[in-house]
Amino acid sequence: MIRLLALATCCLALVLATVSSFALAAPPANDTLRIGSKRFTESYILAQVLAQTAAPHTPTPPSVLQGLGNTAIVYEALRSGSIDLYPEYVGTISQEILKGDAAMTTQAMNAALAPLGLGVAVPLGFNDGYALAMREDTAQRLGVASLSDLVKHPELKLGLSNEFIGRADGWRGLAQRYGAPQVPVALDHGLAYDAIAQKQVDVIDIYTTDAKIGHLGLRVLKDDQAYFPRYDAVLLYRLDVPTRFPQAWAALQNLKGSIDENAMIAMNARAELQGVAFDVIARDHLASKTSGVPAVTSTTQDPNQRGFWAKLFGPDLARLTRQHLALTLISVGLAALIGIPLAVWVFPHPRLRAVVLGATGLMQTVPSLALLAMLISLMGVIGTVPALMALMLYALLPIMRNTVAGLNEVSPGLRLAGQALGMTASQRMRLIELPLALPTIVAGVRTATAIAIGTATIAAFIGAGGYGERIVTGLALNDGQLLLAGALPATLLALLSEALFEGVDWLMRRRRG
Repeated sequence: MIRLLALATCCLALVLATVSSFALAAPPANDTLRIGSKRFTESYILAQVLAQTAAPHTPTPPSVLQGLGNTAIVYEALRSGSIDLYPEYVGTISQEILKGDAAMTTQAMNAALAPLGLGVAVPLGFNDGYALAMREDTAQRLGVASLSDLVKHPELKLGLSNEFIGRADGWRGLAQRYGAPQVPVALDHGLAYDAIAQKQVDVIDIYTTDAKIGHLGLRVLKDDQAYFPRYDAVLLYRLDVPTRFPQAWAALQNLKGSIDENAMIAMNARAELQGVAFDVIARDHLASKTSGVPAVTSTTQDPNQRGFWAKLFGPDLARLTRQHLALTLISVGLAALIGIPLAVWVFPHPRLRAVVLGATGLMQTVPSLALLAMLISLMGVIGTVPALMALMLYALLPIMRNTVAGLNEVSPGLRLAGQALGMTASQRMRLIELPLALPTIVAGVRTATAIAIGTATIAAFIGAGGYGERIVTGLALNDGQLLLAGALPATLLALLSEALFEGVDWLMRRRRG
């Protein structure tokens, strides 16, 4: 019984000991300007430009929620108040968000967004449109220069990003307009350039300001039927921002027309081809506007380029470790506090037990990103809360299953002995069955912890932090070193948790001996 109480105390301690870390991941105070970004290079850079422009004019430094995923997630974050503004594109706003016409004016967009408490402002000065591109040698050999030429070659393999395939202004409308017979495969945008360079696919979707178009010598296919609208970069913001942050909003107005397409391509190149940090790129760009000296545009070696060890032991390591530990410990602690009593309650009822274990098992079959998306929709928030809920649901099954398995291992003779001593069912459970099942229950918590450490990396897709931030950014940049700099600490954390539980198991076996 003492050991059982120790386990319950430990689970509760996991929750209480990480409350401070949980607070670190909670939404900032109302006097903090919260800036979001999507999960591709340009959006990361623009978010830093916005933050650094506003920073001298806000009471606290702006909070930047990087790499929040696709349009649907970032827009939901803005609509629910989790962020205050983010860089967006007029074509996306008119067709993907408002489901309107590609020719919508800014005034029409603002009229449609106003009832939602949102607005469009500050055109940044460049157009970053969608296009399809293919290798120059293949295009020359087949005589493909436009999208109308492309549809004449159904043998060509298309690798398109998941968002582009699903967007209203993406592949579906494009295929209908041109009568395209190809069936594309889904690729992450950051990985698509490697895929086409290695001839694994023939055609990919690109943003027209991508740096790797010229670097890989790709041919951008002409949209000869003018399907794609303009995608001029703007700010999509909450209407209360100018009132809450008047000085910062006035400073952001100075960004109107400050970035042309060549400047944006150069900034993307520094990130994607040289590995320069986003905040450094933004700082250099803003400094060039102030001093009149052109920003760095060379694609040769840059002094700000970071090697693997600099990425691994970067200044964000302590913050990401705290966040990852908070996500793991709180979710597993809550799962244990809920799962163990629930398993004990259903154990004497075989039919109810089968239903409950089946329901928790069903949660394991739901893909993590799909579960996060459903929780965001239900809760109306992004970040730590839905991430913790998802991780807790995934941790329930091993804890409950092992609790039931441990109780099943208790011999009927011991139960009968307790009954013969006049114990009630509750007393037998507390004094005999649970103490004997404890090693198996701890093994379930051990499995749940390992699952949570790995799955917590997905939480970065919704702004919950942790080592997944590096993995998400590495995917966006196709930066293998940054991916490894996120995966390696998570692996080490999993190994440390295994060592800790191995020590607990050794102590329990020693006490039993």
